[in-house]
Amino acid sequence: MISIKDMDKRELHAHAHRLLRECLRSYSIDYNEKTQIIKGKMGKPSLALFPDIHYNISHAEGIAACIVSDFECGIDCERVREYRPNVMKRAFSEKEREIVENANEDKKNELFFRLWTLKEAYVKALGTGISYPLNTAEFSFRNGDIVTELQGCRFRQYLVCNGKFVISVCEIKH
Repeated sequence: MISIKDMDKRELHAHAHRLLRECLRSYSIDYNEKTQIIKGKMGKPSLALFPDIHYNISHAEGIAACIVSDFECGIDCERVREYRPNVMKRAFSEKEREIVENANEDKKNELFFRLWTLKEAYVKALGTGISYPLNTAEFSFRNGDIVTELQGCRFRQYLVCNGKFVISVCEIKH
């Protein structure tokens, strides 16, 4: 579920949890402030009473997103803005840096955030967060498809509002 809404950061976090509440209704789960949440060893939250239902939320300036799945999952959303080359040097593989650097000037920011959100969705699905060496999770694009050598993963990506926002989803099938 994706929601485009201008609100402050604290409100976006609460809004993302409202999205989660709505998504969990289809599983007949009443998610509220009393719902028992447990955390994995790296801090990834899960539903104590529903270990087979997995979820993840994300929010950024002007957008909130949520996924609920039968598989470990991660979601990341970002507003496309000017990327920071220092982040790319630290988190992207050489091949990914070339993709961004060789792109037309009007596509560089979008490509950066397409790659970045895929990496974030992946590490959120793993439950490791950014402690994972992001430059080793490599992505590219071919004929509109996401290309990666990561095994057992399914990725989806959405560009919404005429490319103003990027949302990436990862599900890990074990």
